[in-house]
Amino acid sequence: MGVIEDRRQLMQDFLAPELRELSARVDAVEKGMIAFEKRVDARFNAAENLAAERHGQVMQAIAQLGDVFELRERVTRIEARERAS
Repeated sequence: MGVIEDRRQLMQDFLAPELRELSARVDAVEKGMIAFEKRVDARFNAAENLAAERHGQVMQAIAQLGDVFELRERVTRIEARERAS
């Protein structure tokens, strides 16, 4: 039993520090990923806000064009009536 215990202790002495180091490295990578995700989320939210703003501007421009078209049609009808009179 002494040989088995000696080998077990040797493996624990060798593996434990390695496992702690690997665990610390994994923790560091996880923290880095969290920071990266926050930056990506912030940029994505900014892009969404910009897209929403531009969509509003486009819709407003389309509405204005519709108003201009409607006025043009009204003027055309009025001119046609005036010519017919």
